[in-house]
Amino acid sequence: MAFELPQLGYAHDALEPHIDAKTMEIHHGKHHNGYTNKLNAAIEGTDLAGKSIEDILTGLDMNNGAVRNNGGGFYNHCLYWEVLNPNDKGRLSGALLEAINKAFGSKEGFEEKFAAAAKTRFGSGWAWLCAHKDGTVEVCSSANQDNPLMPGIGCGGTPILGIDVWEHAYYLNYQNRRPDYVTGFLSLVNWNVVEKKYEALVG
Repeated sequence: MAFELPQLGYAHDALEPHIDAKTMEIHHGKHHNGYTNKLNAAIEGTDLAGKSIEDILTGLDMNNGAVRNNGGGFYNHCLYWEVLNPNDKGRLSGALLEAINKAFGSKEGFEEKFAAAAKTRFGSGWAWLCAHKDGTVEVCSSANQDNPLMPGIGCGGTPILGIDVWEHAYYLNYQNRRPDYVTGFLSLVNWNVVEKKYEALVG
């Protein structure tokens, strides 16, 4: 089956004032939709058709630019929409909080490290919180639409939280003030979703 653009779980204006409705409309309806359509075109008739996006990315031929760019764009944005929630942001707790405290000293320490990775990523890309099957977590960043599922990219773990720092994600509202966008994003994180992703990975 072809990949489909996921529906948002909230209205375009639900993340305001941190992420404006116009940016959401363009980001989801144009950019993410474009990656989805181009990914489907790139894998049609190949041995990648019918595979999960995770299997495609973990076994990726990094020289296959169409699948690398559009498969990454599809996966990355799916995670981005999922970890944002304007209403039920939950509270960081349990095993994930323990892992974050062990790696970064505190939730605030994690946020500083994550924000630094996002703010210092040169050009377009993403910053990630990744988890490993042994329960450890780490922060890294990647260029363009690459992500840590791909061979030789970043943390090498599984992303459970990711922020898009391409200009299309924030420029209408923030212009060159990427740090302000990062702060706004962190205030919208749905920790219930992130915790579930962590627990599913580490068991």
